[in-house]
Amino acid sequence: MTTRKPSSSPFAALAALRDALPAGPEPTPPAAPADKAAPASTLGDKLVVSRSKKGRGGKTVTTIAGVTESLREGLAHDLRKALGCGATVEDGLVVVQGDQTTRVRTLLEARGVRKVIVGS
Repeated sequence: MTTRKPSSSPFAALAALRDALPAGPEPTPPAAPADKAAPASTLGDKLVVSRSKKGRGGKTVTTIAGVTESLREGLAHDLRKALGCGATVEDGLVVVQGDQTTRVRTLLEARGVRKVIVGS
């Protein structure tokens, strides 16, 4: 049987080096992330939420019409995160995977959209 020599930690040498370094400026905390949610008044005057299967191989999707062009991608991103399903922009509409009409309506109303119309 061999006996091992007690080895010194390699981090002990680093601690001595750290103590020899000059003190630097205090670290600043990271800035809070900017709120990406668009103000409700800029989403559009009236949003129409509808359900569709046409041209999608029998799969149901929820479409949102009336969203300002510059905010469609942002709304699709927010819906993906909030609903946990796919959302994209196609032909001027925000398209959400699945029958999500009630959930989308609730989310839009929570964001302050005054007029949400649910169609079929």
